[in-house]
Amino acid sequence: MTLRFTAIPTDELMAYQAGAPDAYGLVPETRQSPGGSYPCRHCLGLIEEGEPYLTLAYRPFPSLQPYAETGPIFLHAAPCTRYAASEILPPMLESPDYIVRGYGADDRIVYGTGAVTPTIAMADRARELLADPAIAYVHVRSARNNCYQCRIERS
Repeated sequence: MTLRFTAIPTDELMAYQAGAPDAYGLVPETRQSPGGSYPCRHCLGLIEEGEPYLTLAYRPFPSLQPYAETGPIFLHAAPCTRYAASEILPPMLESPDYIVRGYGADDRIVYGTGAVTPTIAMADRARELLADPAIAYVHVRSARNNCYQCRIERS
Protein backbone atom coordinates (compact mmCIF):
# COMPACT_ATOMS: atom_id res chain seq x y z
CA MET A 1 0.00 0.00 0.00
CA THR A 2 1.27 3.46 -0.88
CA LEU A 3 0.86 6.13 1.77
CA ARG A 4 0.16 9.83 1.35
CA PHE A 5 1.38 12.21 4.07
CA THR A 6 -0.85 15.27 3.81
CA ALA A 7 -0.29 18.78 5.08
CA ILE A 8 -2.92 21.37 5.84
CA PRO A 9 -4.41 22.84 2.64
CA THR A 10 -2.89 25.96 1.09
CA ASP A 11 -6.17 27.88 1.30
CA GLU A 12 -6.17 27.38 5.08
CA LEU A 13 -2.56 28.57 5.35
CA MET A 14 -3.32 31.66 3.28
CA ALA A 15 -6.40 32.46 5.37
CA TYR A 16 -4.41 32.26 8.62
CA GLN A 17 -1.61 34.36 7.10
CA ALA A 18 -4.25 36.98 6.25
CA GLY A 19 -5.46 37.00 9.87
CA ALA A 20 -8.40 34.60 9.72
CA PRO A 21 -9.44 33.38 13.18
CA ASP A 22 -8.24 30.03 14.43
CA ALA A 23 -10.35 27.24 15.96
CA TYR A 24 -10.89 29.38 19.07
CA GLY A 25 -11.85 32.51 17.12
CA LEU A 26 -8.52 34.22 17.79
CA VAL A 27 -6.15 35.84 15.31
CA PRO A 28 -2.97 33.72 14.95
CA GLU A 29 -0.02 34.99 16.97
CA THR A 30 3.08 36.04 15.02
CA ARG A 31 6.49 35.29 16.53
CA GLN A 32 10.14 34.98 15.48
CA SER A 33 11.55 31.48 15.43
CA PRO A 34 14.42 30.82 17.82
CA GLY A 35 15.29 27.82 15.62
CA GLY A 36 15.04 24.22 16.62
CA SER A 37 11.89 22.20 16.28
CA TYR A 38 9.17 24.52 15.03
CA PRO A 39 7.46 22.43 12.33
CA CYS A 40 5.26 24.12 9.73
CA ARG A 41 2.14 22.02 9.13
CA HIS A 42 1.88 23.27 5.53
CA CYS A 43 5.34 22.64 4.03
CA LEU A 44 6.08 19.98 6.68
CA GLY A 45 9.56 21.43 7.10
CA LEU A 46 11.11 23.25 10.03
CA ILE A 47 10.80 27.01 10.50
CA GLU A 48 14.33 28.36 10.49
CA GLU A 49 15.85 30.62 13.14
CA GLY A 50 14.78 34.22 12.69
CA GLU A 51 11.83 33.41 10.42
CA PRO A 52 8.43 34.75 11.43
CA TYR A 53 5.84 32.09 12.16
CA LEU A 54 2.24 31.82 13.28
CA THR A 55 0.97 29.96 16.33
CA LEU A 56 -2.71 29.10 16.35
CA ALA A 57 -5.30 26.66 17.62
CA TYR A 58 -6.05 24.09 14.93
CA ARG A 59 -8.81 21.52 14.66
CA PRO A 60 -8.08 19.04 11.83
CA PHE A 61 -11.68 17.85 11.66
CA PRO A 62 -14.56 19.10 9.52
CA SER A 63 -16.96 19.78 12.41
CA LEU A 64 -17.25 19.98 16.17
CA GLN A 65 -17.85 16.66 17.87
CA PRO A 66 -16.47 14.95 20.98
CA TYR A 67 -13.39 13.56 19.21
CA ALA A 68 -12.46 16.76 17.35
CA GLU A 69 -9.21 17.49 19.16
CA THR A 70 -7.90 21.05 18.96
CA GLY A 71 -4.37 22.12 19.72
CA PRO A 72 -1.55 24.47 18.85
CA ILE A 73 0.28 24.33 15.53
CA PHE A 74 2.94 26.42 13.82
CA LEU A 75 2.88 27.77 10.27
CA HIS A 76 5.28 29.92 8.29
CA ALA A 77 4.10 33.54 8.40
CA ALA A 78 5.36 33.99 4.83
CA PRO A 79 4.14 31.89 1.88
CA CYS A 80 5.63 28.40 1.66
CA THR A 81 5.08 25.51 -0.72
CA ARG A 82 2.71 22.78 0.45
CA TYR A 83 4.40 19.43 1.04
CA ALA A 84 4.28 17.51 -2.22
CA ALA A 85 6.48 14.41 -1.80
CA SER A 86 3.50 12.81 -0.15
CA GLU A 87 4.78 9.22 -0.06
CA ILE A 88 8.01 10.16 1.76
CA LEU A 89 8.27 10.73 5.50
CA PRO A 90 8.12 14.54 5.93
CA PRO A 91 11.40 16.19 7.01
CA MET A 92 9.81 17.82 10.07
CA LEU A 93 9.24 14.41 11.68
CA GLU A 94 12.57 14.35 13.47
CA SER A 95 11.54 13.27 16.98
CA PRO A 96 12.32 9.68 17.96
CA ASP A 97 8.64 8.77 18.19
CA TYR A 98 5.09 9.99 17.61
CA ILE A 99 1.55 8.99 18.43
CA VAL A 100 0.04 7.26 15.40
CA ARG A 101 -3.74 6.86 15.65
CA GLY A 102 -6.53 5.73 13.31
CA TYR A 103 -9.84 7.51 12.71
CA GLY A 104 -13.02 6.23 11.08
CA ALA A 105 -14.96 7.86 8.26
CA ASP A 106 -17.06 9.50 10.99
CA ASP A 107 -13.91 11.32 12.24
CA ARG A 108 -13.94 9.43 15.54
CA ILE A 109 -10.94 7.65 17.04
CA VAL A 110 -10.93 3.93 16.29
CA TYR A 111 -10.22 2.58 19.75
CA GLY A 112 -7.14 0.44 20.18
CA THR A 113 -5.28 2.06 17.27
CA GLY A 114 -3.34 4.78 19.09
CA ALA A 115 0.23 3.99 20.01
CA VAL A 116 3.51 5.79 20.56
CA THR A 117 5.44 4.60 17.53
CA PRO A 118 9.15 4.97 16.72
CA THR A 119 9.55 7.34 13.77
CA ILE A 120 11.40 4.69 11.77
CA ALA A 121 8.37 2.38 12.14
CA MET A 122 5.70 5.02 11.42
CA ALA A 123 5.07 4.12 7.78
CA ASP A 124 4.73 0.41 8.59
CA ARG A 125 2.34 1.17 11.47
CA ALA A 126 0.25 3.44 9.23
CA ARG A 127 0.04 0.73 6.54
CA GLU A 128 -1.03 -1.78 9.18
CA LEU A 129 -3.77 0.55 10.43
CA LEU A 130 -4.96 1.54 6.95
CA ALA A 131 -5.25 -2.13 5.95
CA ASP A 132 -8.31 -2.14 8.21
CA PRO A 133 -11.33 -0.85 6.23
CA ALA A 134 -12.74 0.68 9.44
CA ILE A 135 -9.87 3.20 9.40
CA ALA A 136 -10.29 6.11 6.98
CA TYR A 137 -7.10 7.99 7.86
CA VAL A 138 -4.35 8.26 10.45
CA HIS A 139 -3.08 11.21 12.44
CA VAL A 140 0.52 11.72 13.43
CA ARG A 141 0.71 13.59 16.73
CA SER A 142 3.48 14.60 19.09
CA ALA A 143 4.24 11.84 21.59
CA ARG A 144 5.01 14.48 24.22
CA ASN A 145 2.30 17.13 23.70
CA ASN A 146 -0.29 15.42 21.45
CA CYS A 147 0.00 18.28 18.91
CA TYR A 148 -1.24 17.49 15.41
CA GLN A 149 1.60 17.00 12.93
CA CYS A 150 0.07 15.68 9.71
CA ARG A 151 -2.38 13.15 8.29
CA ILE A 152 -1.63 9.87 6.55
CA GLU A 153 -4.04 8.44 3.98
CA ARG A 154 -4.11 5.63 1.46
CA SER A 155 -2.69 6.86 -1.84
